[in-house]
Amino acid sequence: MATTQDVVELILEDHRRMEDLFREMRSVEADRSAALKEFADLLIAHALAEEAEVYPALKRYKDIDNEEVEHGESEHEEGNKALLALLEVDEVGSEDWDEKLEELVEAIAHHTDEEERTILNGAREKVAMQRREELGAAFLEERARRLKSGCGSIENIRSIVGD
Repeated sequence: MATTQDVVELILEDHRRMEDLFREMRSVEADRSAALKEFADLLIAHALAEEAEVYPALKRYKDIDNEEVEHGESEHEEGNKALLALLEVDEVGSEDWDEKLEELVEAIAHHTDEEERTILNGAREKVAMQRREELGAAFLEERARRLKSGCGSIENIRSIVGD
C-alpha cells in the first residue's frame, strides 16, 4: 500500500513501476508475459483513474494549463493503441513483439515525461497538500476499482480504443 496519499507522488510511483515493467518486458530472463499483463492492468487503471478523478479537478485551477491536461488525455489514447498493438502480437519476444514494445515504451515515456514536467509540477506548486491528498484518495479508489475489474484485458482495451 502506498505510504503517501499525495496524488502527485502516487502518479509518480505508478510511472516508476511502469518503467520497471518495461525493463522486465525487455529482459529475456524475465516472465515477459506476466510483466505485460501487470503493465496492461496498471496502465489502463492508472489512465482511467487520472481521467476520472485527477484531470477534471486540475482543470479547475486557473494556474494549471488546461491544454496540457487535455493533451495528457490524448496521449493516454496513443498509449492505449500502442498497448493494444503489443497485446495483439502472438509470440512474446518475436521481432514484431520487440518492435511493438519499443513503440509502447516511446509513447508512454513521452507522456510520463511531459505529464511530470507540466501537469504534475503545476499541481505540486499550485494545489494545496490537503487537496492533493483528497485527490490521491480518490485516484487510489478508482484505480483499485479498475484493477479489480480486469481493465487490462485485450477485450477491454479494444473497447476503450474503439477497435
